[in-house]
Amino acid sequence: MSLDSATRERIESLLQSHRVVLFMKGTRHQPMCGFSAAATNTLNELLPEYHTVNVLEDPEIREGIKAYGDWPTIPQLYVGGELVGGADIIRQMYASGELHQLFGAAAPDRTPPEITITDKAAEAIRQGTTNAQGLALHLEIGPDHSAGFQLAPPSDHDIVVTANGIEVHFDPGSAQRAKGIVIDWVSTVQGEGLSLKFPGAQEIGSLTVQELKARLAAGDITLVDVRPAHGRAQAAPLAQARVLEEEGYETLASLPKDAPIAFICHHGMSSRGIAERFAAHGFTKVYNVEGGMDAWAREIDSSVPVY
Repeated sequence: MSLDSATRERIESLLQSHRVVLFMKGTRHQPMCGFSAAATNTLNELLPEYHTVNVLEDPEIREGIKAYGDWPTIPQLYVGGELVGGADIIRQMYASGELHQLFGAAAPDRTPPEITITDKAAEAIRQGTTNAQGLALHLEIGPDHSAGFQLAPPSDHDIVVTANGIEVHFDPGSAQRAKGIVIDWVSTVQGEGLSLKFPGAQEIGSLTVQELKARLAAGDITLVDVRPAHGRAQAAPLAQARVLEEEGYETLASLPKDAPIAFICHHGMSSRGIAERFAAHGFTKVYNVEGGMDAWAREIDSSVPVY
C-alpha cells in the first residue's frame, strides 16, 4: 500500500505534536468499535490525557496509517512516534505491566479478588465451557463497570481466581474492580444470561412495558435506549428516550444519583447489563424494561416494527 507525501506529513505532524496517539474508530469517550473501546478502556486507566484520531472522519488517515506503520488494522497506538501495536498488544502489555512501565505508572496490583459464583451461574458456565479445551474463561471489567466474559487462551500474566469450582481469569484492572462481585445466572421470559452484582450496588428493579408507559406519561422517569444503531434503524427509539450511543455513558452518568432511570433494549437482556453498571456507580433507582422494544411493539404500540 502506497502512502502519499501529504498524508505522511499529516501523520508525522500528529506524532510530533503528541507523545501518545491512538488512531481509532470513534473518540476516547465514544469508541465506535469493540477493539477501539478495549484500547481506550486500558489507556484511560493509565493516562489522564492522550490524543486520539477518529479515522472514521478521515479516510486518508484511516488508510494512510495502515501503510505508515505497515500495520493492517485499527486501532493503532503510537508512543513517542513509535508504533506500539493494536488492541491485543495493548491488552497484553497492560496485563504484563509493560504498559505501566512505558508510561511511568506504578506497577499493577496483582492481588486476586474474592468473588462469589452462585450455583446456577457455575452450572451454566460448566455447560457452556464443556468443549472449550485449551481456553480459559476471562472476565473483563472496564472502569465504567462494563463487563464481558470471553473464552480465550490463558496467559502467563492472568490473575486467576477459583470460586465454586470455576476458574476465572482477570487482567490487573479487572481484578481490582472485581473485588466482592457476585456472578449470578438470571432468567427472564425473554432469555437467560450471566449477571454481575457489585458490592454496595442497588438492586435492579423491573418494569413491564405497561408500567413504563404509565411512568413516561407521568414524566417521572428517564428512559435510556441502549440498542446499537442497527437496532434503532429497525425500530426508532421512543420519543421520550435518550440514546446511550449518541449521548455517551459519561453524559448520562452525570444525572443525579437518585434520578429514576429505566433502560430498554431489543428484548431486555443487554439493557439489564447497562442498568447494573449504573447501579454499581451509585444510582439508586434503576430499572430494566422487561421484554424491551419487542414487548412494547407487541403490547403497547403496534405501529412499532417487530424485528
